[in-house]
Amino acid sequence: MPGIDHFSAHMGGWPRCGEPQETQRGVCVSLPEPVMADQPLSQQADQVLTKFYQAGLPERKGAVRDGLQARGQWANKAEFLLAVAGQIIGLGNVWRFPYLCYKNGGGVFFVPYLLFLVLCGIPLFLLETSLGQYTSLGGVSAWRTICPLFGGLGYASQVMILHGCVYYIVILAWALFYLVYSFQTELPWSHCNNTWNTDACYLFDKYNQTTNASSLPENATSPVMEFWEREVLRLSGTLDELGPVSWKLALCLAVVWLVCYFCVWKGVKSTGKVVYLTATFPYVMLFVLLVRGATLPGATQGITYYLKPNITRLSDPQVWMDAGTQIFFSYGICLGSLTALGSYNKYNNDCYKDSFMLCLLNSSTSFFAGFAIFSVLGFMAEEQGVDIASVAQSGPGLAFIAYPRAVAMMPVPQLWSVCFFLMIIMLGLDTQFVSLEALMTSVTDLYPHVIRRGYRRELLLLFVCVVCFLIGLVMVTPVSSIESSCCHITSESSFKLTNDDSAERVFFF
Repeated sequence: MPGIDHFSAHMGGWPRCGEPQETQRGVCVSLPEPVMADQPLSQQADQVLTKFYQAGLPERKGAVRDGLQARGQWANKAEFLLAVAGQIIGLGNVWRFPYLCYKNGGGVFFVPYLLFLVLCGIPLFLLETSLGQYTSLGGVSAWRTICPLFGGLGYASQVMILHGCVYYIVILAWALFYLVYSFQTELPWSHCNNTWNTDACYLFDKYNQTTNASSLPENATSPVMEFWEREVLRLSGTLDELGPVSWKLALCLAVVWLVCYFCVWKGVKSTGKVVYLTATFPYVMLFVLLVRGATLPGATQGITYYLKPNITRLSDPQVWMDAGTQIFFSYGICLGSLTALGSYNKYNNDCYKDSFMLCLLNSSTSFFAGFAIFSVLGFMAEEQGVDIASVAQSGPGLAFIAYPRAVAMMPVPQLWSVCFFLMIIMLGLDTQFVSLEALMTSVTDLYPHVIRRGYRRELLLLFVCVVCFLIGLVMVTPVSSIESSCCHITSESSFKLTNDDSAERVFFF
């Protein structure tokens, strides 16, 4: 073929312009120095593709050009690792994984968990991170670069992030509410002398396991339950009674949103600095709580229940479903956040090694948190004289009912309460504002020439935060969708009849 002959002639060495005319065999060609003829074809192709790709990339660094601000980049690898760690390591590692491990056969739960981790978690984690790093674009634009039809995946993920930003931050408002009350001389959920307590409030820990039911008030409840329902949530009687907004919770919600705004308002420049605190501080608090829990009576019993293997549970499909959902839930997969965070990496960053390190850190944190949680639950079960199964819970029931009740039984309860709720706030805060950063990255990359000018990005972020805050006010009313999420807590948290005598009750709180 003519093309091949000409290429072969070139590789063999065409004469350069300026040589005698009689030595030339064809068209006079000027080649750049150094000549690529000495390089393998595969290396030549890689260089050409890389130059072609990088020519179309958005600006990563540099000053403002034509009024368009630079996209930005992580100052170093540590900022990227801490930001991703803050995003994927959150409340689910502390209040969901330990309970799932206990409920689904203890140590044998790691069999399906590790299987899903290797087959689903790590590959998808690497896929999303590398996609963002390769394209240097957010969740929507990155998929549209691969194929325009894939843009729908990006839009769907941003809708999920926006929905999560509205309701997830309400949990942080609850935690801040508890944190403020933790500075009182006596924890309000440790006694029944508060203005919100009813005549049915009773300190069950003053009774042994076989307290006669006739000596208790009708519909007896614990002070921690009344604090949760009557002071924090202020639950109404029916779902159609909307009621006024709780100004205390609304104030806590506004404070958390204000903190999130200033964590994200300068993009990765501010986010990369804040994660040094928010991503590392929870580990300090988790270690402190673990040391404290390990020194409590009953801690060994709680840890034994946490890891005691029950191999027969592997035949239950629910165990495998819980393992798979925990991997997708805790790794932040399919939300677009990993793509957005990876887009601020250098083009040649080793995201393969980073993905393995972050996945290992995430799962190790979940395993480590189980010891801190179940050591305290074991102490609580021994103090009340009940089985560990009666006090083990997950979700809000653990963070806002079971653990505060256990903390109230410890010496210097205010100190441990402050440590616990600071950890909860930090765990949720970096997940919240990193998700918000991912949302802003996606929107900015869709319209860079409109948003990356002046203070437009800051104003757009302010608008998003204000709108989400106003929508979130619905969730701090006496009746909201959150009430339905608490129903299962109250139904499992009062007391239960024993099999021996219907008049004997085993009390949870």
